[in-house]
Amino acid sequence: MGMKSGILYGIGVGPGDPELMTLKGARVLERCKHVFVPKAKSDNGSIALGIAGRYLGPGCLVHELVFPMSGDTGELSLHWSEAARSVAEVVKTGEDACFLTLGDPFLYSTYIYLVRALREQLPGVEAITIPGITAFSAAAALAEFPVGEGRGRVVIVPASDDLDAVRQALAAGGTVILMKVGKRLGAVLEIIEKAGLLDRAVYVSKAGLDGQEVETDLRKLLRERTEADYLSIVLVHAGG
Repeated sequence: MGMKSGILYGIGVGPGDPELMTLKGARVLERCKHVFVPKAKSDNGSIALGIAGRYLGPGCLVHELVFPMSGDTGELSLHWSEAARSVAEVVKTGEDACFLTLGDPFLYSTYIYLVRALREQLPGVEAITIPGITAFSAAAALAEFPVGEGRGRVVIVPASDDLDAVRQALAAGGTVILMKVGKRLGAVLEIIEKAGLLDRAVYVSKAGLDGQEVETDLRKLLRERTEADYLSIVLVHAGG
C-alpha cells in the first residue's frame, strides 16, 4: 500500500462578500496548507483570494495557477494539464489541497476543467466540492428580484459574442439570467429594449465587492453605458 493521497477541495467562495462564504468552506480552508487560486489576465483569481483571504490558516502556501483567457481549446487543455500536475504533486504527498473559485465551483468555473484534468492524471483522487452562493443569487437579493416564481422557468445564458442565444432566451419567456455581460452591455441592453423588457430587468455589477452597482432603471443605463465589468449580471422577467 502506498501513502494515502490527499484530498482536493473545490471551494466556491461566493460572489464577493467574505461573509457569504459557507461555514464549511471557511472551516476547510482554515486547516488547508496548500491553496490554489486561478489567475487570469482579468485577475479573477486574486478576487477569489481577496474574498477568502481572512480564512486562510497560518503558514498556508498560496499557489497561483495561470490560465490564459483564450478561445484556443488546445492551448487551454495544455494549461489545465499543467495546473492539474501542480495539484497532483501536492495531493500525492498526502497533503490536502484547496482550489478557490468565485461563485459556485460547478457553474461556469475553472474548477470544472481542473477536476477533469486531475482525474485523468490521478484516477482515484478524492475531490470534495463545497458549493458557493452564485453571483445571480446575490444580485437577486440586492435588487429584490424573484428569480423563480410559481412554475416559471429559469434560464442562464452567458452573454458571449453570439448574442442570438440571448434573443432566443428572451423570446422563450421565464426568468433569464444573463451572466458575464461585460463589454457586451450595450448590445445586450438593446436586445432587451427591442424585446420590450427594459422595465422588467435589473443590472447588478460586482455584487458584494468594492464598486458594487445595482441599477433598476435600465433606460438610464442604456443612455449612459455601453460596457460593464466582467462580473456583471442582468436579470430579466421575460414573461410568459
